[in-house]
Amino acid sequence: MTPQETVERALALSKADECVVIVDEGSTANLRFAGNTLTTNGVARSSQVTAISITGRGVGVVSRSAVRPEQLADIVTAADLASHEAPPAEDARPLLGSSQSPDWDRPAEFTSIGVFGEFAPALGEAFAVAETADRKLYGFAEHTLTSTFLGSSSGLRLRHDQPTGRLELNAKSSDMGRSAWTGVATKDFADVDVAALDATLARRLDWAKRRVDLPPGRYETLLPPGAVADLMIYLYWSTGARDAADGRTVFSKPGGGTRVGESLSGMPIRLYSDPAAQGVECAPFVVAHAGSRERSVFDNGLPLASTDWIRDGSLASLLQTRYSAELTGLAATPHIDNLIMQGPGGGRSLEEMVASTERGLLLTCLWYIREVDPQSLLLTGLTRDGVYLVENGEVVGEVNNFRFNESPVDMLGRITEIGPEERTLPREWNDYFNRTIMPPVRVADFNMSTVSQAS
Repeated sequence: MTPQETVERALALSKADECVVIVDEGSTANLRFAGNTLTTNGVARSSQVTAISITGRGVGVVSRSAVRPEQLADIVTAADLASHEAPPAEDARPLLGSSQSPDWDRPAEFTSIGVFGEFAPALGEAFAVAETADRKLYGFAEHTLTSTFLGSSSGLRLRHDQPTGRLELNAKSSDMGRSAWTGVATKDFADVDVAALDATLARRLDWAKRRVDLPPGRYETLLPPGAVADLMIYLYWSTGARDAADGRTVFSKPGGGTRVGESLSGMPIRLYSDPAAQGVECAPFVVAHAGSRERSVFDNGLPLASTDWIRDGSLASLLQTRYSAELTGLAATPHIDNLIMQGPGGGRSLEEMVASTERGLLLTCLWYIREVDPQSLLLTGLTRDGVYLVENGEVVGEVNNFRFNESPVDMLGRITEIGPEERTLPREWNDYFNRTIMPPVRVADFNMSTVSQAS
């Protein structure tokens, strides 16, 4: 049974007042390697059916994986029953009206190991270069392709095919005493330059031959795009309008309301999402498998457009459902699956920032990021795989790792320089959020709160 047939049959089986059905057909191809040797590779497929039944204002949601045709009736019946027993949903709104994707009838798409056709030989060449230079490469490459089919009793028939690729590459010295990391996001691996990535890692391992121990403190710090992405993603995830309106977050206005319209930075920073942004394209409509304070199953199929979260340094929008938009009086601005940050334009590259730094730290990436205080969005976490000391425009050695305590909202006000944005891979969140375009930034007084023994 095709995904489209599954949607139609499930809708026909439902006895609820209204019904939404989402079918996700996924496939994954991966390569794993260690010590300059390919260790495993494989391809897997997955399938999930989600039935969302609505009876009055009650909602029942049931999701199952690997559903056989004869099991579909049980899933829909369970969702129908749950909707009868559910209390009224406060976010209940009319379902979106009839709309159909022009390629609705096209079969689901799947990835294969062939996606690594050009990448794998280049990786083998990098293994040989690394072996000659007495360093070891570790990591993995993964490509997923998910075809999502969304149908409703109100006439929605929408689909989206989402490719997602990532490469994480770690280099270690032969004695395992030095380590460096880099990673890239890609749609198809055709644009991954393995030799350039390996050269970057070799340079960082060379920097680490000299060790400098530094105490905790506040340092001028250069953050590469991937580290910026990890911080901005957490900021984005924390922009829920209902929590802000209820006084629970850093985006709550003292005395009531939200901080939309307030300045967060003196620089003309733009943080936005756009489903059509080149290189990070994503679903152009809402796909909500379940409801939350930031997502509503009633908004399934709602068209998405370019949305500014921060514009000219000021908070412009919060994550809104149609329901929360009525509560706050702001526009409905649902979650979009990419994030882009831009500065004023014409900025210097990270290498040029290093060359103009009198004394400061250059980070590689952040890791194990956790929230400490939602009222200030204070985050803590660790540096990893290379923190470097810059003096008089040159990297002079590797320093110890730190635990940091920083609020990305407060940090926006201390950014003193922004470089050109580029597609990047967040290290902490790339399992959940892959599509980011970020710049390198210079931050004054980045808070390295304690020395960490993590390596």
